Amino acid sequence: MSGHVKNMYPQLSISQAARTLLSLLLVAAIDSMNAGIACRNQQCESHIQRSSKLTRLIHMESVDLLKIYKASQGDLSELFCQMPINIVPNPNISGLDPSERMLSIYSHCKAFLPHLKRVTEQQRDLQPPSSPLLNNLTTAQYRTSGLANQIKCIYQTLFPNLPIPLEPVDGPTSIHPSQNVFQQKVYGCVVLKNFKELLSQIRHELRTIKNQMCKSRTFAYTNALF
Repeated sequence: MSGHVKNMYPQLSISQAARTLLSLLLVAAIDSMNAGIACRNQQCESHIQRSSKLTRLIHMESVDLLKIYKASQGDLSELFCQMPINIVPNPNISGLDPSERMLSIYSHCKAFLPHLKRVTEQQRDLQPPSSPLLNNLTTAQYRTSGLANQIKCIYQTLFPNLPIPLEPVDGPTSIHPSQNVFQQKVYGCVVLKNFKELLSQIRHELRTIKNQMCKSRTFAYTNALF
């Protein structure tokens, strides 16, 4: 009888990639539930310091991600990143004042998400399921989504009277409908190269904004007490 039951209900096995995805989904769900509370309760410096730590982590991982990507693409991988592709967002933060530059950071994070997703989908067709590249790409997506939520929180805290546009401030995001294998390899390399450069800029911008905005808000808060 027991053998018959085992045949009816075979033991399920979960791949490492599936376990990683489930873990990231759980973390994203918890972060989403706590985002509103954290956004209301944290001070300016705590807000930005938290985002700075996450940005530093994603940037470190993006360096390794680009190396792994190049190693998995075969010959000419070093040349792929040098080829121009106009549909990939540029990594340059824009804006004249802190509010504009913070909004540009948020916009860039949102703009890169569909490109990271597209590269992940393409590489699933090109890489074996056990490839570490796939897990690293998935991790980059979820961490960047979390960073975008944190930046949005900072923006709404520092500039509560300024709206957040529905479209990215640096222009709408476009994805090329179809690409051959060579084009996919070039596209993925340029996306990850620009993504790494963006994170480097975000680290610098957050340090600058923290020095500009948090000190002035602390001074204003102290004066309001007396």
